Amino acid sequence: MVIATLFISLIIMIILGFPVAFALAGASLLAILVDGQVPELVILHRMVGGIDSFPLLSIPFFVLAGALMNSSGITSRIFDFANAMVGWMRGGLGHVNVSASIMFAGMSGAAVADAGGLGAIEVKAMRNKGYDAGFSVGLTAASSTIGPIIPPSLPMIIYGVMAGASIGQLFAAGFIPGLLMAIALMVMVAYYAKKRNYPKDAGFCMTRLNTTFQSAFLSLMTPVIIIGGILFGIFTATEAAIAATAYALFLGAVVYRTLNWQKLVKVSMDTIETTSIILLIIAGASIFSWVLTSQRVTEDFTTWMLTITESKTAILLLMTLILFVVGCFMETIAAITILTPVLLPIAVSLNIDPVHFGVVMILNLMIGLLTPPVGMVLYVLSRVSKVPFEECAKATIPFLIPLVVVLLLVTFIPELSMWLPTLLYR
Repeated sequence: MVIATLFISLIIMIILGFPVAFALAGASLLAILVDGQVPELVILHRMVGGIDSFPLLSIPFFVLAGALMNSSGITSRIFDFANAMVGWMRGGLGHVNVSASIMFAGMSGAAVADAGGLGAIEVKAMRNKGYDAGFSVGLTAASSTIGPIIPPSLPMIIYGVMAGASIGQLFAAGFIPGLLMAIALMVMVAYYAKKRNYPKDAGFCMTRLNTTFQSAFLSLMTPVIIIGGILFGIFTATEAAIAATAYALFLGAVVYRTLNWQKLVKVSMDTIETTSIILLIIAGASIFSWVLTSQRVTEDFTTWMLTITESKTAILLLMTLILFVVGCFMETIAAITILTPVLLPIAVSLNIDPVHFGVVMILNLMIGLLTPPVGMVLYVLSRVSKVPFEECAKATIPFLIPLVVVLLLVTFIPELSMWLPTLLYR
């Protein structure tokens, strides 16, 4: 009865349009009231406990760092350098789109930030060059999902907190899968470029490459500071986020002089709003997952899954399907917070490393950002590109193919994600 109340009330609240955080907390409250054995005050304690974690302090700083880079013109410098580097290829701006996303991924750690900041520049440039809107938006949506896979990554921080896994190892584990996503998308771009006879956007010019590299060099040092500091033990993830914010502030205010007080205030208020939303979702999902655990749902689900089959391959495929379906309907942070306590014990029972499983989970949920009805990346790109949401969703479908291929490779070849963490940490 308690579990039925929990899920039915959650579905009803989401259908009625309640914010995800309130739907999760409200459904949990109703379930506790139906149970009648736990004081309602537990909800507040559990929600506060869910966000009372030192690594979560890195979230506002990574959000702020990404926002500072967008408002300081850093994304434009990165795009110009990527254009000089690969724009000479057939379908050049498509390759530029993916390459710029790789570079920006080492700064923001969020797909929505990539889509809203860099994505706006990419879509405009591609449409001005004659690329059709569907191809431009679909590729931009797909390439933005690289952001949370290549470190730093906000979803990996949240997963690391929930799973008790090393955030440094998670960051290292995402590097190769992120590059594989980029390669797969560039292969797709090459296919479309040949099929549709897209032009080369610019001839290769060493002088232009050198000039744009010099212009973007200090910006490109941001991921070096973040990733290098974490991987070599100079920073914790939280300290790296603070360092990235200070560096982005220094570039915008002192070096480039593109950041004024008005922009700083706006960026700060946007960061407060984004961070508040993220933490509210984590708090609501924390009490929801606590109810699941207290009702022994996680244990029963693990037993049920292992009863169906003992095949590691079959269970991995089943968990992948569950993650994909949940990703279509639930915001990424809430999905990670709820599903980690449910699925991680199954993965551990199959001798799957929690770090490897974290990469698989996050990559799967990133694909969910490209699928309706939730599809946050699609909503953002629809707004910045002025393309209807339905057309954005339709245009993105072909680009799901390379992402799903990479997901399956990473899922069933753990060395792709575990080689770097093993080399650096174990």
